[in-house]
Order: sequence, then structure tokens, then C-alpha cells
Amino acid sequence: MDDIEKETLTGSLRRGAVKKNVAAIHVSGKLTLLQRKLSNVLLLNAYDTLMSQQVHQIDARTLCMMIGYNSNDMDTLKQSLRGLAETVAEWDMLDEEGRQEWGVSSLLSYAKLKGGVCEYAYSPALAQKLDDPKVFALINLNIQRRFTSGHALALYENCYRFVRTGSTGWWSLDLFRRLMGVSESSYYEVYKHLNAKIIKPAVAEVNKTSNIVVTPETKKIGRSVSEIRFKIAENPQLSILDLDDGEGLRNSDIYKRMRALGVSDRLALQWMNEHDEAYVRKQVDYVAGQGGVKNPVSYLTAALKQDFSGSTVSSRNPTAQQPLSEKGAERAKRLEILQRLVSARSPTQRDADRRLFMSKLDGAALLDFENFGWVSSLNHAGIVAFWEEIAPGAFEAAE
Repeated sequence: MDDIEKETLTGSLRRGAVKKNVAAIHVSGKLTLLQRKLSNVLLLNAYDTLMSQQVHQIDARTLCMMIGYNSNDMDTLKQSLRGLAETVAEWDMLDEEGRQEWGVSSLLSYAKLKGGVCEYAYSPALAQKLDDPKVFALINLNIQRRFTSGHALALYENCYRFVRTGSTGWWSLDLFRRLMGVSESSYYEVYKHLNAKIIKPAVAEVNKTSNIVVTPETKKIGRSVSEIRFKIAENPQLSILDLDDGEGLRNSDIYKRMRALGVSDRLALQWMNEHDEAYVRKQVDYVAGQGGVKNPVSYLTAALKQDFSGSTVSSRNPTAQQPLSEKGAERAKRLEILQRLVSARSPTQRDADRRLFMSKLDGAALLDFENFGWVSSLNHAGIVAFWEEIAPGAFEAAE
């Protein structure tokens, strides 16, 4: 996602150090853990085209994989999508001219499942808010997958966007109960119950699981607790997992070179967090040295996945090597087809494909795939069979 240039902003938004102007998008806390994970995956899938496309698509198999449940369980997916369409997002913020803006929208304007594909859309007003990286903190999927409690994930989401502020600010207990999804329970109107069953367990899981550490503080009127806020600090043990704060990475020359090739901001930051900088540099050098590449982003994607700059897999460039045997030429052709298949997938889909295939491996096969990815010699037959399920008949040209 592209960061906003300060020069394009006006009014209070130009003052990046004025922490109180961080926007507040509150999502009703009635979502289940599965629905919260689903909403984040859908947002990640749509993020690069939030403003340029009204409708977004992701294959249902990938979607199920990314949120961690059985891909055949369409009833659960339908129920979760229905929950998102029935859930309200509310914002209260300053606009570019310093005027107060309040708004409300359903999380999804619609969703449908057809032919194994999930199609969905956001309302134009909410899409505009979600597209602004200064307003909405994109939740790292590697972190959200660790959560086992919906209340803990709800607390994390509502605290994380204030990480640079250091505090959520004071919330009334009514608002906090609404964010946690327990506003309709009289049991949690008693602070002792709310603290014991919701606050303490959620804080413990956020601090153990995520890239931030939160500390609750309360205000009282007389003897009764009336407001709560959470002090927020980065978790030094897990902060390396955070993909959202890319200010330092954006200053590197390798980031700028990738952007010049057409790589999106979010994808460039993701690759720089996933790989050693020297490795990324070697792949960028390789792609830049090929000349005449029609789609450098797709080519670089494949290069990072398969290490095109290395010399261990000679079949990546069959024309530049010694004549191959008939069997070797067939394998090289399959790898070429595989490269196209992988390149055609979105970043979210590629991550899901990799995770799904790895879930079937163990021992030496798993180690070889971790080292060589889709060009793993030990798993070649299984890899071809796996991708045949995704794209039937794709490898017929190699036979």
C-alpha cells in the first residue's frame, strides 16, 4: 500500500506528531474469532485495489486456508460472511480540512459464493477510509493466526492502530464493552466480572502472542470504574513480525529499485521482511539484467520464490546451459509452466498455496521444500500434482 505524502495533505493531518488526530474506526465486537480473521484476509486481498475496483474476488479454497478451517465447510464460510455483512463499522475523525467527520457502514456491502469464488465489496465510504494507511492499521496475518480468543484479537485490533500514540485514550466502559462484543450481557455490567473474564485474559494473550504489550489503566467515579484505557508498547521479542511500520525500509535503495519496477509498497515491504536484504538485492539484479521483461513484478515474484540468481537449479534458464536430456527438458518445461502459475496468483493466494502444500509434508520432504520452494527436486511430482488440482491440464504441454 502506498504511504501518503505529507505534501499532499492539508490542515491538521500535516502535523504527524499530533497524536490525538489518529482516526478511530470502531468495529462492533460481536464478531467471532473466525469472522475477525476473515475480515482481515478479505481486506488484505483487496487492499491494492480498494479505490480502483468496486468488487473483489478470492477463491474460496484460499480464503478457507488463510483463516484456518476446512475448505469443504461452506456453511461456516457463509455464516461468517453473513456476520460481516451484518456488522457495523463506525468512524469519528477529522477530515483533510480539519472538520469533524462521523460515519457508519456495514463491514461488507455484499458477499456471494459462486463457482468456488468468493466475491465481495465494501461501501465506497468505508473503502476510502480503509485505503488510508494513516487511518487503518492492516493487521499482520502471521500474528492474527496465533490468536485463540476473539476477545483478545478484538483488543489487539483496537489497540494496534494506536501503537505510535502509546495509548488508546480513555474509553467509557460502555464503549469498551461494545468493542469486546459483550454490551448486551448484564453479567459484564459488573466491572469485577468484566475484568476477570474479558480484560485480564485478553491482555495476557495479546502480550504473549502479538507484537505489542498492552497495560490497562482505569478511572473511577467514587468507587466505581467508569473509564478504561490501554498503554501500548512494542513487544521487543515479537516486533520483527510487524509488517506495517516500513519507514526505515522505505529509505533503502533496494526498496526504491523494487518500486521503480512497479512493485507495490505493501508487497515490497513484505518481501523485505520475509527475505534477507542481500537475497532480495540479488534477485532484483537478476531481473534487471534480463532486459525486455514484459512483467517485471511477476518475474521478480518468481525469482524470489525460486532463487533465479542462484546456480543450484540450472533448469530455470534452459537456453543458457548445456543440452538437456529428454527427461530433463520435460522437467524444465514443467518448471517454466509452474513459474507462470505461481506468478499469476495474488500474494495472499501464493502464501496460502505454500502453507497448504507444506501442511502435507514432513521430514526431509518438508526441509527440501523450505529450502527450495516450488523448485524442490524431492517434491517435484507432488508439486506438479498439487498445481494440477488448481489448474487442470496446465502441464500437458510439457509431456
